[in-house]
Amino acid sequence: MAESILFPGQVEWSGENPGISLKEDPAGPFTTLASFFRVVLSPHGRGHALVLLQNPGSEGEGNICLTDNEPLARWLVADYVSHFGAWRGLAGLKNLAYRPLDSVTAGGDAITHYSETVTGAGMTVALEWTGLGKPFCFALAPAQSATGKHHMPSLFVGCAAATVTVNGMQRPGAPIPREIVGQHISTAMLAFSETWLRV
Repeated sequence: MAESILFPGQVEWSGENPGISLKEDPAGPFTTLASFFRVVLSPHGRGHALVLLQNPGSEGEGNICLTDNEPLARWLVADYVSHFGAWRGLAGLKNLAYRPLDSVTAGGDAITHYSETVTGAGMTVALEWTGLGKPFCFALAPAQSATGKHHMPSLFVGCAAATVTVNGMQRPGAPIPREIVGQHISTAMLAFSETWLRV
């Protein structure tokens, strides 16, 4: 019988973190970044947060975080989102507007398609993932994790296509190919059962 694995370190948060990163030109900058959190356990309690950059390269309007737990959202942005590969060093995270959300609704079967719809601050933001691939489970060691400080076991589902729609207007661009732990996915993926443990 194989040995069980007990990850070292302190659990900082656990939950879901699906994301969508769009480009019009694979060699160009991202046009839209969206990272959605459904956190079930953290030092700041439970909550949801949608971090949306419609102008990733500038501090202009359209960069917002809709959340029902602002202390949790600010902590996630400062300690996690700002370290994510596509987000690192972006001006769009500066002066990010934090606004209360009114509702969060998940949709789809997570087999062929999936969605999260978030409303708040006079906005309706629909995130949709289609062409879902085979789920795979893996664990990143601290050296490979975004922060460089955490073990990150997670379940990922790659997606062939995804859209971000804000108040009925679809944002420009499409996901581009990427690879993680030898799996060919894209910059739109579902991340379920995600846990970050600080070593």
